[in-house]
Amino acid sequence: MIRLTVIMLTMSGFASPGFSAAMRAPPGATSCSGCHSFATTTGGGIAPLAGRDAGELQAALLAFRSGDRPATVMNRIAKGFSPEELAVLAKWFAAQR
Repeated sequence: MIRLTVIMLTMSGFASPGFSAAMRAPPGATSCSGCHSFATTTGGGIAPLAGRDAGELQAALLAFRSGDRPATVMNRIAKGFSPEELAVLAKWFAAQR
């Protein structure tokens, strides 16, 4: 079902670089807030995601997914998403300000 949602969001233009940041979070995005702040800055040791470069976020997520980037938890979390789903998440977080 998530893959169908991603396809539908992509076809609707949601996943395009110009989509509105006010749009509802894509499936899976709210699970990130358990560790990552939605603010653009944080005092904690875990990087905030909002406003970061989409390409940088996507590359990091794909590296976690493949195991090329070591992690304690992110490698397992990223494996639960397809590369297309990770791209949508990266673009959505990049658009948050």
